[in-house]
Amino acid sequence: MAKKAFEGLTESMFYILMAFSKSEMCGIDVTQYIENKTKGRVKIGPGTLYTILARFEEEKIITETAVEGRKRIYQITTKGLKLYEDEVIRLKACILDSGEEDI
Repeated sequence: MAKKAFEGLTESMFYILMAFSKSEMCGIDVTQYIENKTKGRVKIGPGTLYTILARFEEEKIITETAVEGRKRIYQITTKGLKLYEDEVIRLKACILDSGEEDI
C-alpha cells in the first residue's frame, strides 16, 4: 500500500510546522525557534531546513509571503495547519498507547 505524502512527519518536519503554527517566519527564525523550544535537543542544519521548506512550499503546506533580499518569509497554509494538528493527535495517541507501565 502506498504511503500518503507526509503521513507521519519526521521530527524535523514536525518542529518546522510547529514553528510556523505560531507565526510567519524566515528560515533562521525557524531554526532559532526549534533550538529554543527543544532546549538545543533538536538542531536542524540549513540543508535539511531548506530542503523541507522547498518541499512544503511545493506541496502548498507553507506559502511565501515576503522576500527581503535573500531572506524569504513563509506562513503556514490551512493545509499545513491541518497536517500539523493531525500529527499532534497521532503523537498523543502513540503516547497513550504506550501506557505508564511502558515508561
